[in-house]
Amino acid sequence: MKILFSPSEGKSKLDTHGSINEHSFVFSNLYSKRLEVIQYYQDYITHSSQDDLKKFFGIKDDSEIKELCSNMLDKNTTKAIERYSGVAFDHLDYKSLNSNAQDYIDENVLIFSNLFGPILAKDLIPYYKLKQGEKIKNFNIEKFYKDNFSNALDIFLEDELVVDLRAKFYEKFYIVNKPFLSFTFLKNSKALSHFVKAYRGKILRLLARENIQDKVSLLEKLPSE
Repeated sequence: MKILFSPSEGKSKLDTHGSINEHSFVFSNLYSKRLEVIQYYQDYITHSSQDDLKKFFGIKDDSEIKELCSNMLDKNTTKAIERYSGVAFDHLDYKSLNSNAQDYIDENVLIFSNLFGPILAKDLIPYYKLKQGEKIKNFNIEKFYKDNFSNALDIFLEDELVVDLRAKFYEKFYIVNKPFLSFTFLKNSKALSHFVKAYRGKILRLLARENIQDKVSLLEKLPSE
């Protein structure tokens, strides 16, 4: 079982480990590709105005700009699943899960970071900001990761049941190349949008808490309402 998940623009400032290296991420053989993106990111923020940086980071004031502009390779890190702190992650409530459920998430959840690309929940990332969909001049981050990581992801997911809980935007990073499960959340036969992030977090929590490994078990454990 592997679960594909979106990141969040909200992030905690928790630091538990040292700076990133090739062992910080899944697909260590592609670490140099992640470094290419980081270099584009660093170069852009070094040469951008305050106003451009606020748009790029998705922030409203200048208070964090100095911190956000510091060298990404020098920053301390923590697990991705604890770095992200948006609605879905609040409803997952990773810290309240027992160790078995946390291990399940660490090993089986792939988060599609706007900056670092596809990473496991246990991978170590620093505090950063990058507003969804922002471009670095003519460099398209989503396309770069799709072009360079899709083959590795195909192999990684080949023998796994895949549950795709991502927002549609993150299909730009990777399109699943095999049958997979996904969810549409409905109310009165109409697709919901407002509470979808919360439901994704709740579904991931259910998968982890119940140690779901196959489609039958998943369907049995889903609430009927």
